[in-house]
Amino acid sequence: MLSTIRLRSLPAANSFASVLVFGLLLWFSAFCAPVLAQDTSTGTGRHGLALHGAPQLGADQPLPYAQTDAASGGRIVFGAQGVFDTLNPFVIRGIAAQGLAPPMGLVFQSLMIRSADEPFSVYGGLARSVDLADDFSSMTVHLEPEARFSDGKQVRAEDVEFSFALLKDKGRPTFRGYYGKVTAVTVVDPLTIRFRFEGHDRELPLIIALMPVLPKHATQAARFEETSLTAPVGSGPYRVAEVKAGESIRYEKNPDFWGKAKPIYRGLYHPQTIRFDYFRDSNTLFEAFKGGLLDVRIEDNPSRWAQDYDFPALKDGRVLREVLPVSIPKGMTGFVFNTRKPLFADLRVREALGTMLDFEWINRSLFFGLYRRSNSYFSGSPLSAAGLPASVEERALLTPFPDAVRPDILAGQWQPPALDGSGRDRNAAAKALSLLNQVGWTLRDSQLINRNNEVFAFELLVNSRLQEKLALNYAQSLARIGITLKVRLIDDIQYWRRLSAFDFEMIQFTWSGSPAPGNEQYHRWGSKAAERDGSLNYAGARSPAIDAMIEAVLAARTPESYLTAIHALDRVLLSGFYVVPLFYAPDLWMARKATVKHPARLPLLGTAPETFWVEDAQ
Repeated sequence: MLSTIRLRSLPAANSFASVLVFGLLLWFSAFCAPVLAQDTSTGTGRHGLALHGAPQLGADQPLPYAQTDAASGGRIVFGAQGVFDTLNPFVIRGIAAQGLAPPMGLVFQSLMIRSADEPFSVYGGLARSVDLADDFSSMTVHLEPEARFSDGKQVRAEDVEFSFALLKDKGRPTFRGYYGKVTAVTVVDPLTIRFRFEGHDRELPLIIALMPVLPKHATQAARFEETSLTAPVGSGPYRVAEVKAGESIRYEKNPDFWGKAKPIYRGLYHPQTIRFDYFRDSNTLFEAFKGGLLDVRIEDNPSRWAQDYDFPALKDGRVLREVLPVSIPKGMTGFVFNTRKPLFADLRVREALGTMLDFEWINRSLFFGLYRRSNSYFSGSPLSAAGLPASVEERALLTPFPDAVRPDILAGQWQPPALDGSGRDRNAAAKALSLLNQVGWTLRDSQLINRNNEVFAFELLVNSRLQEKLALNYAQSLARIGITLKVRLIDDIQYWRRLSAFDFEMIQFTWSGSPAPGNEQYHRWGSKAAERDGSLNYAGARSPAIDAMIEAVLAARTPESYLTAIHALDRVLLSGFYVVPLFYAPDLWMARKATVKHPARLPLLGTAPETFWVEDAQ
């Protein structure tokens, strides 16, 4: 039996929230509601999809964090570090310009779009309604008859079919992995298309609903994987107006945007012009903001946040800075071991190197005490297993993999090593050397050498001065036990190309947090992803236990079973010592010109730049 869901378009989610406690209450109350919400505004059909629980909005409601009476017009300029060399954000090759696709989605739209205020709920973008089978085995999408690309052509089912096939065959590995679970795609009529799914994955219909739709008539399929700076044809509220290769991209509002009459778009996309200016390094980027060339800045450097926001524009009120609380899992930032390399194949080696990171000294001396230590892949949220003994249900889930989780991690007793903060903790060095000796490494004449007289040496790739500073401190700590760590700073293009091909020994990386982890965990940690260029399994994890725990997450049908599976996955990842856990910022640091406004009511999952406007825009 099929259920009809009425849909409305919402902007895509960002990563941060406004109120921690409220966010967590929302999180778990959503789990306890029915899967789909009744459309109370019309009395017929349903209006949204949620992974766990019910979508919060009625069919004709605006977003709760949108400012419906804000001024339209004006210009907002954002800054970005690095360069870009393509306007195609859907393929591996090249670095795409910012703003094109969700989360901002200025040019490209998807069938349905995530709400930034809910863990994982989607509302209609190009889709007007969907029929979802009760067993999640199929979904039929009915397109908006009014939906148009920026060249005036109607968005049709054949465009959806074309986009699915193109992204599956030539898109990023995430597309290939997810779309491979679709067993059939059928065009029912010009505005209707049906997807059939492998198994009964509750998340898969929502992932397919987030598929971007490309114009069949204006997309060169044969050259899709090539980099291109040709302005694309999309269905979003803006068009690409000007491109300066690697330097800037300017978007202008499309006066004929098909979705502007929808109630859900009230309070979004206010500026007439949105521009991203690119700068080669973080210091130049900051100086551009100080000099008034940029309007909004998200700060990622705690020492800069603590010391350098004392320039005249801030003192006289022309620039404001804010601390915005974050209420979703903080993810994992760490020095990542490429376990494909023989040097890091033994987890005792990985644990030993993790023992040498003096977070206490680093946080105090480099970061003004503003960071917190990562102790989980879902830090700062109920999804973290840190400090919690495994439940009976977790132990049962892990029973087929008796060696996958260490006893202290199973008991909730493990934490990243806490050093004395001196930068020369002897106990940490002794523990690290003890682990390394077990693997055959011996300290001799201030060098760590194995049985073959090979020196323990490796390279850490970084792509920013801030990363370089941290890595050099870590290199000094490792030198105390005879390990040579070479820190290599390279440019963005070379850096991401090497990561895509797993051509590195160690990197610093952040797997961002998600309020509802699911299929993306395959891309980050799945065994198949370890061999697939362009995946986020940079660590090269290949573990039947990890694969099984991800399966359990996707198979969960209750809040309790979902939490059990997430905790079990967290424990297996921690036990693998795939990273040296670093830290996270508990809050979001943002500075902006006083003339740039955002709603007082921010979304629970973060800032939403599509809600920003310019005061006195005219």
